[in-house]
Amino acid sequence: MMGDQDAVPSVDHAKLPHWHDRPWDAKAVASQTGAKQMTSISERADALEHDMTVELERKVAAARGIAPIRSPLYVSGQYDPSSERHDLFDALDAGQHFLMGPDPRIAPMPEKPTLMDYFRLRFGYIQHVMQSARLARINGLDEKVQLACLLHDISVTGFINGDHGYWGAMMVEPYVDEEVSWAIRAHQVLRFFPDPSVGYEYPEAYIRFFGEDFVPDAYVREAYERFRDHRYYMTGRLITLNDIYAFDPDVTVELGDFEDLIGRHFRQPEEGLGYDHSPVAHIWRTISMPTRAL
Repeated sequence: MMGDQDAVPSVDHAKLPHWHDRPWDAKAVASQTGAKQMTSISERADALEHDMTVELERKVAAARGIAPIRSPLYVSGQYDPSSERHDLFDALDAGQHFLMGPDPRIAPMPEKPTLMDYFRLRFGYIQHVMQSARLARINGLDEKVQLACLLHDISVTGFINGDHGYWGAMMVEPYVDEEVSWAIRAHQVLRFFPDPSVGYEYPEAYIRFFGEDFVPDAYVREAYERFRDHRYYMTGRLITLNDIYAFDPDVTVELGDFEDLIGRHFRQPEEGLGYDHSPVAHIWRTISMPTRAL
């Protein structure tokens, strides 16, 4: 187990590329080379085109008599969440039935989906978590840490951004070792707090992301005080160490590199993720069928 701080393998940070000093992607690089306005206009145009395409596809599906239903969480901010409008009522007004199964606009899932299927078909930007797991492997860390790094942001890539560590830990809790799920939950909190004992500093990237005056919420600071003395503290801390260094636009990692790791340490239910009647099966079904009405 990685519960003891003196069990931490040494990491030569001088040999690690400082990806936290670099932007997330090539578009951000352009913004630093005089192309900021052009990139911004291009990104806005791409975003607008995407929104228009999604809305058109929704209307086309609705015109066929079956309406995909977006939950209020999807459109909060676009619409006032306390208002009376809802996709359900829009569908009823249009005389349409509700979608009560898979969304035909997105790739179908296998009958008994595996974690690998979700990575391939439902999780978006997975290069970061794969780079994180790869870095943990290069640094010679335990396979539990490698798996925790691979799974630490799956809520961001496929479900919900806010409190992603808590959601991600909940998603995998029935299927992984307790140490892994605890570390996934804790990394969300620990990333905001330096730990000189292992060379972890507050990431410079966070100043760009959140602003110089950003202060973590009170519940985050309180959670940190609870987590810092936990027996699995260092496992969560190792996620943060192999997280912020894992944004390299020049490295491409293949999902297949981790198939054996998943096979050894992720308890894949025979019925398929989402159909095993675990306490979190509904989360996986929601990711599989995100516009199911009820």
